[in-house]
Amino acid sequence: MQAASELRLREIERARHAVMAEGRSATDVLVDQFYERSWIERSWRRCLAQGQRPDQRLSFDVVSPQAMRRTEEASHTLVQAARPVMSRLARAIAGSRYFAVLTDAQGTVVGVDGAIDRSDRRAGLITRVGVDLSERAVGTTAIGAALAELQPVWLHRGEHFFDDTGCYSCAGAPVIGPHGRAVGMLDLTGIDAAERPELKHLVVQSARGIENALALSQPHALVLRLNWPGRAFGDDDGLLCLDGDGGVVALNPAARQMLGHAAADAVHAGDLFAASWETFFDAAGREGSAVEVPLWSGLTLQVLPQRPGATHTPRPAAGDSRLPLKDLETELIRKAVRDARGNVMAAAKALGISRATVYRKLGNRQR
Repeated sequence: MQAASELRLREIERARHAVMAEGRSATDVLVDQFYERSWIERSWRRCLAQGQRPDQRLSFDVVSPQAMRRTEEASHTLVQAARPVMSRLARAIAGSRYFAVLTDAQGTVVGVDGAIDRSDRRAGLITRVGVDLSERAVGTTAIGAALAELQPVWLHRGEHFFDDTGCYSCAGAPVIGPHGRAVGMLDLTGIDAAERPELKHLVVQSARGIENALALSQPHALVLRLNWPGRAFGDDDGLLCLDGDGGVVALNPAARQMLGHAAADAVHAGDLFAASWETFFDAAGREGSAVEVPLWSGLTLQVLPQRPGATHTPRPAAGDSRLPLKDLETELIRKAVRDARGNVMAAAKALGISRATVYRKLGNRQR
């Protein structure tokens, strides 16, 4: 274990020297080791392009009082959503010599938790609410890299840009808000601590918990839990929140991934599902009842509709729980009418049916 740790540190030093002293690519020196870690080199090069040098001293500046007030106001929802997640996270890392840091989307610290040794100045400097830990301010860190790359990262000691930050090891993951934009990031940091790359998995799971809480914090009338057919509902569910008219008010990243490109511009459940959105509200009254619902892409998702605050244990969809064909037919017609901006004749022509059939299938009701 000791030999492996020393080898890892030597690899990091070789990569640093290649980029910062020789002007070469780290991948020229460590192709195998750095093939999947080119984001570190990109971060180092961004720092160099900004005129930063690895040996310059860092001051770990706190943002101005005015900026901090704006940060606190803008981050209130994020901090509230993160609080229970960070409390659980602190228990998980209690014996590891790591602690948790939450920042906003600019890399300003808005919350901390865990066993922080306040007698260690290196810990105190980075755990002050309001300190700027962005890449611009303190170079390559998990915080700056996760926000710049929008992916989970792990950094160990000398992989940080500045010599002053070479004592830290950290895992980080971006936190994506309910409208698809990064709203902050979650970081786990240790000082002169053993390398723990497994913390990357833990920080990703914890960030997902914050994202779910943020989605559910949006005012909504119904939550749709999404998963693929045959999979049990759980912490990896997609979450889609609807208002009372079927409008989409929030999606977590898992839902965006399951729904694909359609999720990017979705403003209504009808834009996503090839089924009547009203049936979701009906199904929510049947406790724990999931249905398999077709998407316009031809794929099928398992959907569990829940009213706000529902805590019952979800059940997978039964084999015969697919929506009836007549509901799919009706929704196809509704979509055609919406696409035609309410012009029933144009919708009927596009579908190859008569206008009378459109009215009959929709029961003379247009949304």
